[in-house]
Amino acid sequence: MSRASLVLAALAAVLVAGWLALVEVFWLPLRVAGVLVPLSVLVAVVGNYLLVVGALRLTGSRVVAVLPAVVWLVVAVSATTRRPEGDLVAVGSGGLGAVTLAFLGLGVVAAAFAVGQVLAAPRRPVGPRA
Repeated sequence: MSRASLVLAALAAVLVAGWLALVEVFWLPLRVAGVLVPLSVLVAVVGNYLLVVGALRLTGSRVVAVLPAVVWLVVAVSATTRRPEGDLVAVGSGGLGAVTLAFLGLGVVAAAFAVGQVLAAPRRPVGPRA
């Protein structure tokens, strides 16, 4: 893979991970018929795993494969801090607090599991194939 295509793949992985994390954060208070639905938790777990593993398969680069996990973590954790206006996107009380905690905890575990798999995987040969 050429350097330019590797940079483009890395940029795509970062953009998709950032977009997905943002969507997941805003899905945290999702309710159907008044019942809290933890869809963002499921999407965080599946998305984090698939993005990391998919980035490795696409590029063959371990560094690029780790980028989606780092971007997801930055976006998810920054959603738990108050903005200058006083707004808080990911709250930590009641049932929504439990969903937020599950989102952060399970999302990080899925990303860490995927990164561990990526880093433990044998390296692919760099040279031309026979």
